[in-house]
Amino acid sequence: MAKGVTKRIKQAVGGKRRQGDNAKKINLALQGGGAHGAYTWGVLDYLLEDGRTTIEGISGTSAGAMNAVVLLDGWVRGGRDGAREQLERFWRGVSRGGGVSGPPQSVLDAMLSFWHVPQVTTTGIFNLINHFTSPYDINPLNINPLKDLLDRLVDFDRVHACTDISLYISATNVRTGKIKVFEGTDICSDAVMASACLPMLFQAVDIDGEPYWDGGYMGNPALFPFFDPETASRDILLVQINPIVRDEVPTSPHEIMERVSEITFNASLLREFRAIEFVNRLVDDKRLGGTKYKQTRMHRIDADAELRQYSAATKFDTRWTFFQKLHDIGRDSAARWLDENYANIGKRGTLNLQDAYS
Repeated sequence: MAKGVTKRIKQAVGGKRRQGDNAKKINLALQGGGAHGAYTWGVLDYLLEDGRTTIEGISGTSAGAMNAVVLLDGWVRGGRDGAREQLERFWRGVSRGGGVSGPPQSVLDAMLSFWHVPQVTTTGIFNLINHFTSPYDINPLNINPLKDLLDRLVDFDRVHACTDISLYISATNVRTGKIKVFEGTDICSDAVMASACLPMLFQAVDIDGEPYWDGGYMGNPALFPFFDPETASRDILLVQINPIVRDEVPTSPHEIMERVSEITFNASLLREFRAIEFVNRLVDDKRLGGTKYKQTRMHRIDADAELRQYSAATKFDTRWTFFQKLHDIGRDSAARWLDENYANIGKRGTLNLQDAYS
């Protein structure tokens, strides 16, 4: 994109943004969770429509990363309404019968059909592992219809031009096992695909010679990017779509693997909860005087009761009617949370971190 065009986009974004100066600033942390990301779409849709909050930064992983880049692209194109329209356009495109169709969709269908949990035989866990089919075998051409859709919908030069909303996309470095947070001009469709790269479904995404898998293993989502002292808002609103607690004990192979997946993709988040709560106590006790650390006010929107009825397998349900249902649940969750907690934004956190991680 030409520099002159980029400059005009930045000026346009600034103009739209000033209309929301009286709104309370928040940072958004968006979890990944496949098709359940449509719940997050509903939350974002309501927050954008409501207008009482304004977004300073977004940290996203997997489906959360996709929601984030689509929101920014739409925001640059048309403010709050543009972001809402672009998010709906994206989820329609992802849905079966939407924008992703033809041979790429057939490849995705074939891949998903292989993503199953086999029955454990007498030979034990080794047979279980060997039943999984490598994406390097079932998709040797590495066709990814989601990347094609993102490339069609999102102008990443526009995303880079949006300077008043910081964006952080997390992925896991396959070689080192460490988290990688993409930001600024490093954010591209490959970075988003890396953040959403489930290793049993997709080949590792190579970026600058490094292979990456789903960011959920190390940051789902990453919260530490918001600890920068230059960030004006100390409020982080987590949109959580992976249940932390399940009352029932899984017994079947499918249930066991699904629960292992949920625990794995919440582990890094719980560690960050513990760290935030510890630092907040030190700040309260004035034991960090003169440092850059400040109180971090954590908030959470989730739908544990509603989403708990859906197994992890439904994260691959791409029916438009299913997306609409999750979207509506997300809007209702956001409306309830804002009505109950709006007054606390900028004053105190509404998520008890000790209860959340202990």
